[in-house]
Amino acid sequence: MKVVKSLRSAKGRHPDCQIVKRRGRLYVICKTNPRFKAVQK
Repeated sequence: MKVVKSLRSAKGRHPDCQIVKRRGRLYVICKTNPRFKAVQK
């Protein structure tokens, strides 16, 4: 999982990516292609 500054660019990598907020952090999850996972602190 990559730590990124901008999740907007991370979400644009794949059409199935979703932004989810968990425990105060923002995550990008992608069910079809898990290598696009990312987190923003």
